[in-house]
Amino acid sequence: MTTRELKEKYLKFFEERGHKIIPSASLIPENDPTVLFTTAGMHPLVPYLLGEKHPMGNKLVNVQKCIRTGDIDEVGDDWHLTFFEMLGNWGLGSYWKKEAIEMSFEFLTDKKWLGLDKDKISVSVFAGDSEIPKDKESAEIWKSLGIKEIKFLGKNDNFWGPAGQTGPCGPCTEMFYDGVEIWNDVFMEYNKQLKIKSQKSKVNDEYEYIPLKQKNVDTGMGVERTTAILNNKKSVYETDLFLPLIKLIPENAELDERKKRIIVDHIRAIVFLISDGVKPSNKERGYVLRRLIRRVVSYEYINFRYLVATETAFSEKLLKEVVKEYKPFYPELNLNIIYTEFTNERHQFLEKIKSGIKEYLKIRGEGKIDAKSAFFLYQTFGLPFDIIKELDPNKTKNLKPEDFDKEMQQHQELSRIATAGKFKSGLADNSEQVTKLHTATHLLLAALRKVLGEHVFQKGSNITAERLRLDFSHSEKMTKEQIKEVENLVNEQIKKDLMVCCEEMSLDEAKKKNAMGVFESKYGDRVKVYSVGDFSCEICSGPHVQKTGDLGHFKITKEEASSSGVRRIKAVLE
Repeated sequence: MTTRELKEKYLKFFEERGHKIIPSASLIPENDPTVLFTTAGMHPLVPYLLGEKHPMGNKLVNVQKCIRTGDIDEVGDDWHLTFFEMLGNWGLGSYWKKEAIEMSFEFLTDKKWLGLDKDKISVSVFAGDSEIPKDKESAEIWKSLGIKEIKFLGKNDNFWGPAGQTGPCGPCTEMFYDGVEIWNDVFMEYNKQLKIKSQKSKVNDEYEYIPLKQKNVDTGMGVERTTAILNNKKSVYETDLFLPLIKLIPENAELDERKKRIIVDHIRAIVFLISDGVKPSNKERGYVLRRLIRRVVSYEYINFRYLVATETAFSEKLLKEVVKEYKPFYPELNLNIIYTEFTNERHQFLEKIKSGIKEYLKIRGEGKIDAKSAFFLYQTFGLPFDIIKELDPNKTKNLKPEDFDKEMQQHQELSRIATAGKFKSGLADNSEQVTKLHTATHLLLAALRKVLGEHVFQKGSNITAERLRLDFSHSEKMTKEQIKEVENLVNEQIKKDLMVCCEEMSLDEAKKKNAMGVFESKYGDRVKVYSVGDFSCEICSGPHVQKTGDLGHFKITKEEASSSGVRRIKAVLE
């Protein structure tokens, strides 16, 4: 059975039983700021699970595209995926456990539908705990259908949701075929809510489970996993969705099976993320997309360099194949937009890491890659730790993130010591508070340019432990609205808790990166460039905090004239 046939059968089965087919929602959740992506079919239906009336009725079915990155390190094994499709049917207060389980059993075992051997089906149900009772009802229903192997498991295995921190949830019963999970029926009868907002003195928030005003059925069957099971395959990567993609990777690419699987998985995720409006960046969803693209490009470059050099990389063929396969079901897929975003990010990344890869190969040839050499590659060439870790797992198996972080901390400490007293015209000292205000000055300058315009440049600064002072090119007094907008922009970046990243590069490279600079003649051939997400990028010699969340609340205390065509701002961190 092909993937397309499975989806058609599923929709037809439930349509014949009174369910209305609804389209797949976007991968970007509309009404839930607690999660980055749509991770399950129920996600877009949360308002209706809570009692709102759905325009299509109270029995629904669909195929939902999903992204999950929580177990991204497992991608490449037999079953884990980043992007996948989920078959789901819902009863919004319209039917309950008996009907849901019986329909699941019929679809799985009836020869008209999937025709699986019922003797190879086993199930698990919720064992209960101090908050939620044991699900004896589901167990009895399975027994009546002739299922002999029934296990009672706890919350980690048989309780689903909420998709975010709070929301609809409930016990579930999972179905297994030959020991592999194939379907999950969730009985959403609770709303998990915050009970007591934690104070700073408390470690954890406290939650409670409140019964919903309607009992809902929410089911999930993974398309890729079910297709593999139906075709007696040992892996999702052996199905009709992946084999044509894997065949497009040339044999002489010198990639092992795991890396090929990761590439085709990531390419699918890239196609759908870009299609739903995500663009590569250094924050949130954009960072996930950037990470996926860069992982694919890194594998291409390290293992198949001559193809990349001639701009005929196989990843571009994979993009086209994925769009071709899925466009009949998702007509919104636009190859031109997907191709443009991917190739732009790929080109920028390759330009950035080419010299770093060459140095990596040299170090690898001399022995193992340790934390010190990994930090050297990051600091000198901008090669990210996770890419270094992935390029050759055998050579980096003992390379740990915590050791890399120690190298970075040592470097930052040495930089602070080395620069003590060096910037007395601008910084009073290198104390913790001055360091925070110095970083805040970067954010302030970037915010001023966004609010007032790109004619704004730094004309001088003076930072003490009490306040920052920034002089900048602007001929008019700022309005109250402009001052508030600048404040808000800076505090937004602080709230995002963005990493403050440092890279060493040539002055020409810094200019190409559009890094801001002051008094260009003072720079040598190589400079340090500090970036805060994609909000701020400046040539600077430090010191800086590691994350913007360390800064506190930013407030402008005064805006005044400094000299002709130059304004001055004073600000504090509260």
